[in-house]
Amino acid sequence: MSERTAPRTAPLRARAEIDLAALRANVRALRAHAPGAAVMTVVKSEAYGHGAVPCARAALAAGATWLGTATPEEALALRAAGLPGRIMCWLWTPGGPWREAVEADLDVSVSGMWALREVTEAARHADRPARVQLKADTGLGRNGCQPGDDWAALVREARRAEAEGLLRVTGLWSHFACADEPGHPSIAAQLGLFREMVAYAEAQGVRPEVRHIANSPATLTLPGSHFDLVRTGIATYGISPSPELGVPADFGLRPVMTLSASMALVKRVPGGHGVSYGHHYITPGETTLGLVPLGYADGVPRHASSAGPVLVEGKWRTVAGRVAMDQFVVDLGGDEPAPGAEAILFGPGDRGEPTAEDWAQAAGTIAYEIVTRIGTRVPRVYVNEEQDG
Repeated sequence: MSERTAPRTAPLRARAEIDLAALRANVRALRAHAPGAAVMTVVKSEAYGHGAVPCARAALAAGATWLGTATPEEALALRAAGLPGRIMCWLWTPGGPWREAVEADLDVSVSGMWALREVTEAARHADRPARVQLKADTGLGRNGCQPGDDWAALVREARRAEAEGLLRVTGLWSHFACADEPGHPSIAAQLGLFREMVAYAEAQGVRPEVRHIANSPATLTLPGSHFDLVRTGIATYGISPSPELGVPADFGLRPVMTLSASMALVKRVPGGHGVSYGHHYITPGETTLGLVPLGYADGVPRHASSAGPVLVEGKWRTVAGRVAMDQFVVDLGGDEPAPGAEAILFGPGDRGEPTAEDWAQAAGTIAYEIVTRIGTRVPRVYVNEEQDG
């Protein structure tokens, strides 16, 4: 992902402005929500589209003590960039870069015997113990070891490898399925099962550095789930994990990304003029059309055709017709902003602009997807890079 620092007036086709002061403030706010736990900032998928390395650095500066990624390649890239401290990665496939992870002192997640065997073998060749976290499937049904005999076998073999000096069990963890749905019965069930599986492992001699199950929504709303560490992903970037839980400001959070573009063309057209592919929008009368040079190749969802909101010169406009690969049109209703005028797709909302949640509603998805899908053709422009105060 491209990185650059530039003033707001930089003449770019489009830009995703990343406010690192907002990110640092969000990390501090999340620490306050879980005062008894350490904070892991999750920077998978290029920090949900914001840029992994700059966001990781800002998070550590604000007091996060762990970084989390999905893939080992993401974690190794952080190490290669000089990021210190604890880094965990959890999405492994057979034959993955286990030895590189061991040598980079990463915490690796293990959910089954095949992975335990591979990381143990990697530790033998690296001639140093691996840092391993055992993941329990408490009900999400994705990664993680099933309770009962499977968990007992995994714990037993991990302890055996630990006794041989091949690994250190540094963590026991799991992940909620419905923490973003307050009162969902699975929340209490998963929490209870996690406690049982942790208690079993500890009874077998496992002494983890951290036990963790809380994601962003649990960090914000379920203090009983905080244990030793909370993993904060989307909330770090100032987006509420769920509209049902509240808007970002309810939790002291501020959106970090502002997506904007320079208008490529403004032109007057007659009534009855078709707009974009399929002519799903026909101008109701004489009007002006503005061309925004962003499209689904940049991550603007095609599902938001005829629905996505855009702020142009202080007024909300709506995508007129279909979003194309590189561009879309807005009906300006007769206004004639100059070519190059700013069109803001989403941001914090301070200037009356739409938010990522508004785009999520327009596209029938979640705000996580809106920010994460913004593509590499859109430069990330980092502002407020210096630590506050």
